[in-house]
Amino acid sequence: MNRDSKIYVAGHRGLVGSAIVRALQKEGFTNLLLRTHKELDLTNQQAVADFFAQERPEYIFLSAAKVGGIMANKTSPADFIYSNLAIQTNIIHSAYVNKAKKLLFLGSSCIYPKLCPQPIKEEYLLSAELEPSNKAYAIAKIAGIIMCQSYNEQYGTNFISLMPTNLYGPNDNFDLENSHVLPAMIRKFHEAKVSQAPSVTLWGTGSAMREFLHVDDLAIASLFLMQNYNDSSIVNVGTGEDVTIKELAEKIKKIVGYEGEINWDTRKPDGTPRKLLDVSKINSLGWKHSVPLDEGIISAYKWFKVNYKK
Repeated sequence: MNRDSKIYVAGHRGLVGSAIVRALQKEGFTNLLLRTHKELDLTNQQAVADFFAQERPEYIFLSAAKVGGIMANKTSPADFIYSNLAIQTNIIHSAYVNKAKKLLFLGSSCIYPKLCPQPIKEEYLLSAELEPSNKAYAIAKIAGIIMCQSYNEQYGTNFISLMPTNLYGPNDNFDLENSHVLPAMIRKFHEAKVSQAPSVTLWGTGSAMREFLHVDDLAIASLFLMQNYNDSSIVNVGTGEDVTIKELAEKIKKIVGYEGEINWDTRKPDGTPRKLLDVSKINSLGWKHSVPLDEGIISAYKWFKVNYKK
């Protein structure tokens, strides 16, 4: 990409898209195409086709998606599979039709089987059963990967796919009904601290293990791969390190400064027992994460406090 290349970031107001925009601007890229949902409904095939025909972006970061935690995936699977299939199908096909130079598709680590050998290598995709609680979302993302690979094979496009681990950071979703575990904990502990609640109840046993990547690290990895990687094979993006949900809760509790008790509601699901990505492939290409978890949580909590009432 040149500094004046026409670059479209789909989903630029979300957690990932906003981080990619920050990273592009920091690196001096000036010709960014950005559209809000109100300006462009990405599930509308004709609207997306018209946008691409008019603007003809050269490079596309496909970071727009419908995302959520265990509860959201469990209660709205139809919404997750429909919205994500529609968004990525419309954008990937329009990128091909309008001869885009390159597209980067952002998937998710939940594409891998529930009981995967750890750490999870890229080749484990489609090797066993998925985690039932987010199957609809995972299948949509897998379809996006296969679509990129199929267009590369049939039409000679240059569409690459990244599989990030669990993300957090500025512009995260802190809604307790449909957020992911880390931002949900930040909000729960903060509100308990403010209200001086004696305890906080968290889902599951706390024994499940998760890897967390600061979204600014993902953004840098996305730019790095857009500039340096040209292959259909998927690439994991993560830290290669994980913690138990219980350890995460204790970290966030300490950073927030909450002094009450933690109660674990063991009637609620833990989700996949462990989900640690093997990141040796991207490390060998020359990228490594730079934000330690504690430092990242501190910055995420600072952002939350400033933006909480909004």
